[in-house]
Amino acid sequence: MDNTFEPCGVLIVNKPAGKTSHDIVGMVRRLYHTRKVGHTGTLDPMATGVLVVLIGRAAKAAEYLSVHQKTYQAVLRLGLTTDTEDITGQILTTSNILPTPELVVQTAESFQGEILQTPPMYSALKVKGQKLVDLARKGIEIERAARPITVYSLSCRHVEAADYKLCVSCSAGTYIRTLCADIGKALGCGGVMAKLNRLSVGDFPLENAIFPEALETMSDEERSGKLLPIESLFGDLPTVKLPAFYEKLCRNGCEIYQGKIGQNQKTGTRVRICDASGHFFALGEVREYEAGTAIKAIKHFDI
Repeated sequence: MDNTFEPCGVLIVNKPAGKTSHDIVGMVRRLYHTRKVGHTGTLDPMATGVLVVLIGRAAKAAEYLSVHQKTYQAVLRLGLTTDTEDITGQILTTSNILPTPELVVQTAESFQGEILQTPPMYSALKVKGQKLVDLARKGIEIERAARPITVYSLSCRHVEAADYKLCVSCSAGTYIRTLCADIGKALGCGGVMAKLNRLSVGDFPLENAIFPEALETMSDEERSGKLLPIESLFGDLPTVKLPAFYEKLCRNGCEIYQGKIGQNQKTGTRVRICDASGHFFALGEVREYEAGTAIKAIKHFDI
């Protein structure tokens, strides 16, 4: 690959079990010949499924991404608890007394809606600059504030013995491990996550994801062809096309008053800013000014 060419875009990877999200980032850095690689949400090593990887200028988008809805398929195993809330952790308690499948389904599905969830110690979440997982590995447990999450839908089906299949659609920031542990706690027998497969992140479904092994066998040109445009990260935002005059002003850091371009977006709305031909070049936000509301570019992506 020509080293003067900087790859840029969004890569949807189907992460296999046993690999960390960091392992995938390292592989992508090697294959795409760039250090500028990030992702939009960690998957545990035991988990599989959609990992959205950001390459080149796309990596700058991570902090500006809208909260994406995610869907998962998980296996809840009842009758035990662990320090990690999944089957990879140290067993803390066990129980041979299990509730009926009917009660399990009823209890699990009661977790739908807006609920509070306490992040697990074994997570990448940072508190005062330290990752919780690093503290947990030292045997340190600290208080964590419960956070609001939304479980848009949850279905539960008995598979065999103590195992139940969960299909969950939820807001970003939801820990499925903790959801399994909380269901087990509510049932009084304990529960852990035995399997996890992420089926989608926002508009990126598993069927469009690429296995790492497939990437390894591709040529540089073929791998470049698998990159989606940065704009695909903001597919849920309204598009604003600017005539050449206002495009130049926008690129020079000026706010563009909505009345001048026939827009009427609410204050605080984020928008995809495109040129007259529809080429995306910046993420913008509607703000209040003395003379009215205007769109201001908050991150440029084609410079």
